[in-house]
Amino acid sequence: MKRLALLFLAGGLVSLPSLSAADPHMSQDERTQLLKWLDESHQEFIASINGVSDAQWKWKPTPERWSVGETAEHIVLAEAMLFNFVKQALAAPPNAAWEEQTKGKDAFIIRVMPARLGKAQAPEPIVPRQGLTYAQVKERFEKQRAMIVQFATETQLPLKEHTADHPFPVFGTLNAYDWLIYVPLHTIRHDKQIAEVKATPGYPTN
Repeated sequence: MKRLALLFLAGGLVSLPSLSAADPHMSQDERTQLLKWLDESHQEFIASINGVSDAQWKWKPTPERWSVGETAEHIVLAEAMLFNFVKQALAAPPNAAWEEQTKGKDAFIIRVMPARLGKAQAPEPIVPRQGLTYAQVKERFEKQRAMIVQFATETQLPLKEHTADHPFPVFGTLNAYDWLIYVPLHTIRHDKQIAEVKATPGYPTN
């Protein structure tokens, strides 16, 4: 009775905040969209590097900009790193504050990644310095992607309640779902970079 009495203040019923927590699992709509991004970015990437000659693979618009081959290598390295962040988040205990700490982060990633908004220096582990060939890039990409797609298709884990901090403070804490959508959206971002290199005056014709 005392609890009920407290709800009536100033002659009116005070609305209480919802006590139901958000579902930490990926929804079916989110899974469908994720798989679509994975498929689209896969097709775009392979199309962007298919038929590229050795001269075109290594050509740089300016000394400080990446070539097609370097950008492709970065994509492969980044996909591995991003999926490792998914696994790192899932290995950590559930974060009770995940809703507050990751609110709106998925929308932010969706907005800035494909559109190539903002510029950032790539973290050292994914700076392309290995000189990977077309064949090496394609083999590693296809192998990694197969694992990522299988995980995205089959996982029933509560991805959103497991988090890991992003190296860049602007992103802050991301949950495993955020890290997972980051994979194809980051690749779409750099597929556009490859297209820009190809459209730069001086790009070899063969």
